[in-house]
Amino acid sequence: MAEAEKLFKINIVTPNGLIYSHRGSSVSMRAIDGDRQILYNHLPILTPLTIGEVRVQRGADVDHKVDHIAVSGGIIEFANNVATIIADNAERARNIDLSRAEAAKQRAEALIKEAKEKHDEQLLERAQIALRRAVNRIHVYDELQK
Repeated sequence: MAEAEKLFKINIVTPNGLIYSHRGSSVSMRAIDGDRQILYNHLPILTPLTIGEVRVQRGADVDHKVDHIAVSGGIIEFANNVATIIADNAERARNIDLSRAEAAKQRAEALIKEAKEKHDEQLLERAQIALRRAVNRIHVYDELQK
């Protein structure tokens, strides 16, 4: 008899509510100290995340497809085979409006230029974060198209 597939629950929550909730065999993300991957029965963990992509490897019931989600920071907690990501903002690849993401990238690049001309460190920092978020959304959208 074949062994049952080892899947665990993955939830992504933002201040706007539940964005993602499925079972998967792994979840990969970028923590502040580097890339992480969590598998079934991983030791409990609580770690902060950076702006980046979350990849969820689904089970055999959906042909092991990979879901891509753009997150803008947050934390991940894993315990008792439940991974919960609490993100500042999150967007599934299929919901990303590419034209809006590209427009956000252009606005951020213009703000960076303006901040450098004015020597405004706070504006520069905010613009750089906005640029990283926009580039991340574009990257996650592009991953879905592959």
